[in-house]
Amino acid sequence: MKTLGIDIGTTTISAAVLEDEQFLASETRANGAFIPSALACAREQDVEKITQTALSVVQMLFERYPDIHSIGVTGQMHGILYVDADGNAVSPLYTWQDARGSLPHSKTESWVQYLTRVTGYLAAAGYGLVTHAYNLAAGLVPPAAVTCCTIGDYLAMRLCGLAAPRMDASNAASIGFFDAERCAFDQNALQKAGIDPNFVPQLAAEPVIGHFQNAAVCAAIGDNQASFLRSVRDKTAEMLVNVGTGSQFSVFAPHYLQADGLVTRPMPGGGYLLTGASLCGGRAYALLEQFFRSTASMLGTEVHSCYDAMARLLDENPRPDDVPAVCTLFEGTRADSSLTGSISGLTTHNFTPLHLIYGVMDGMADELHRMYTAYRQTGGTPKRLIGSGNGLRQNRYLQQRFETAFGCPLTLSDGREEAAAGAAQFAAEQQI
Repeated sequence: MKTLGIDIGTTTISAAVLEDEQFLASETRANGAFIPSALACAREQDVEKITQTALSVVQMLFERYPDIHSIGVTGQMHGILYVDADGNAVSPLYTWQDARGSLPHSKTESWVQYLTRVTGYLAAAGYGLVTHAYNLAAGLVPPAAVTCCTIGDYLAMRLCGLAAPRMDASNAASIGFFDAERCAFDQNALQKAGIDPNFVPQLAAEPVIGHFQNAAVCAAIGDNQASFLRSVRDKTAEMLVNVGTGSQFSVFAPHYLQADGLVTRPMPGGGYLLTGASLCGGRAYALLEQFFRSTASMLGTEVHSCYDAMARLLDENPRPDDVPAVCTLFEGTRADSSLTGSISGLTTHNFTPLHLIYGVMDGMADELHRMYTAYRQTGGTPKRLIGSGNGLRQNRYLQQRFETAFGCPLTLSDGREEAAAGAAQFAAEQQI
């Protein structure tokens, strides 16, 4: 049985076809949908451009594999777009990178701080309902808008020809003010945020929300959950660390549970995914490379990349004993954006490129390991360690640092379009 998964990322749109859950084919197209906005802090994308690109990929793969049985959809979480009564988008996509929630609500509070205080839920810039609360106050909600949804929900709507979104709880939890334990939007919190509870999208009663041609279409699921589904083989016995531009720690729990610094997200099909995200993550290593490159430029040598030189330095030298402690919170955390990175333990002997490279890798691994520690403190059981993301896959020394930090071997996942393949796998598991 063949299944198709679509992943609408921030910069690319990817698709994967599985046959009996084995990888068969993939297709990736550039997203290229960012558009200018009157707000300097806004990050908006053209919904129709994204949709047409995604639909063209679906059509192309259906022509190649006309016996596709079901379709799963995933994509960038947190962001929203507005939909009218006929199911048409009437706004751009306000992406997860949109920062209007950080703008002042008053002289003493940002919108994020205000909404966190009045609702009791952690609000963050980029969360769709934080963006919506700001838009309401600023008069930016289109008059024709009757509800909102994520870009994945909108594509699923368009595939099925629906007039209203049907949202899986894994996506609903990502836009804010969602009670993950009850798997429902918190109406009291919405009202405190100034949002009409009737405006938020309805949750899907069943995984399948319609059909495209003869294939069943499932409600869109969160990309974090989709990637986890594909990356691990036994969700009850394995945990996932992903290092790309950012980085994440994810672990499955069969029942609702809370851990300090982790977000508890509903898992498609039941249970929960505890996830911690590093806002800098893989960029910490990139920042160090940029530092070396700017140093070379200062000395009159222009280089396009220092990654090969960094790898050569690691290959040619053993790990030093006196590596400095590097905190890689260079962009803070979702809970506290004011936090910063730091380097401590520097001496006249260890202020070298080799020491700094190891220090940054240690800091990246330690940041995610602290999330695992928080999970264990709730009574969570030990898990096998699975790794994904190019930042980890392409750096065997970073892999070693994760093994040391977590105290167990690291196994790399398949690595081929994990979010899209995870969405396809979810669709296959529904036994439609």
